[in-house]
Amino acid sequence: MSEILSLDVPATASTHGDGLAKSLLTPSTTAEILVEALPYIQQFAGKSVVVKLGGAAIDPESDRALAQDVLLLRSVGVRCVLVHGGGPQVDAMLRRVGKQPEFRDGLRVTDAETLEIVRMVLVGKINRDLVATINGEAGAEPVALGVSGEDAGLLRVAQRSSALGYVGDVTQVRAQHLLNLLDGGMVPVVSTIGADESGQPFNVNADEAAKAIAIAMGAEKIVYLTAAPGLLEDAKDETSLVPRLTAAELRERIAHDSVGGGMIPKLTACLEAVEGGVPYAHIIDGRVPHALLIELLTRHGIGTMIRAEANW
Repeated sequence: MSEILSLDVPATASTHGDGLAKSLLTPSTTAEILVEALPYIQQFAGKSVVVKLGGAAIDPESDRALAQDVLLLRSVGVRCVLVHGGGPQVDAMLRRVGKQPEFRDGLRVTDAETLEIVRMVLVGKINRDLVATINGEAGAEPVALGVSGEDAGLLRVAQRSSALGYVGDVTQVRAQHLLNLLDGGMVPVVSTIGADESGQPFNVNADEAAKAIAIAMGAEKIVYLTAAPGLLEDAKDETSLVPRLTAAELRERIAHDSVGGGMIPKLTACLEAVEGGVPYAHIIDGRVPHALLIELLTRHGIGTMIRAEANW
C-alpha cells in the first residue's frame, strides 16, 4: 500500500487546477516524491495489476487521469488490465428507451432486450471511449486494445438463475489471451460480457469478473476504483477510512453486517481474490485524480487494502 506525502498542501489544491499544486512543489519535494516511488516500481515491475473501473467512477476527466496512470505504470514495467462496469450508464440508456431497470439481490434482471442494451453500452460505448482515451494519451504509440469477455471465449459463464435471465457467473477465464496481450506491450480493456458453451452472451457482474480475471492471471494486485474513499467505519464520515484489513478481519466484518450493503459485493470480491492467491486487494476512490498512482507508488494509500495476513 502507499501513503500520500505530507506536503502541507491545502485540501483544495488538488481540485482547483494543476497550477496551484505545481506552485507548491519545490524541485526538492518533486525529487522526494520520485525517490519514494522507486522501491514500489522495483517491487511491481513485471507484475500484473487488474484495475476494475466502476461505472459510477467513469467520466472524461477521471478517465484521462486513469489513462495517464496506466501509461506511466506501463512505462516502468507494471502490466495493467482494465476491467470496466457501467451500471449507471446502462440504467440511463434503459430509461431512454422507456425500460425501467430491475434488480434482485443487487443483480440486474437481464431479459433479451436488456442484454442487447447492456452489450451496446459496455462494448460499444464505454469500452470504445476508454480505449480512445488511453490511446489519445499514448500519442504516437497507441497501446490500449478493447476486448469483450465474449471474444475467443475469454469469459466462459453459466447462467446464475432463470429468475435473473441472462446473468452469468464466470466458470473459466482464458487468461492466456490477456497475458499474450500484455507480453506484446498492450493494455487490455475488458468489457464484462461473457458467453456460455453455445455462444449465448450473458451479463456478468464486473466486480466478480475482475476478481476471476485477477485470480486466473496470477495478478499481484486487484484494485477497485469506486465512487467512495474505501471502507469507512462510519458511512457518513469520509474521514473514518479503514486503511488496512486482513482477510480474517474483513470476513468478520462482512459476517456481522458491520459494513454498508453497497460495499459488500466489492469487499466480498476483494476477500475472494486474496483467498484465491492475489497478494493485494484495494478499494480506492476513482474520483481522485491519479488515485491509482498514489495507491501503488507511495507509502500510504488513499483507500483500503486487504491482505491474507498482517504483513504490511
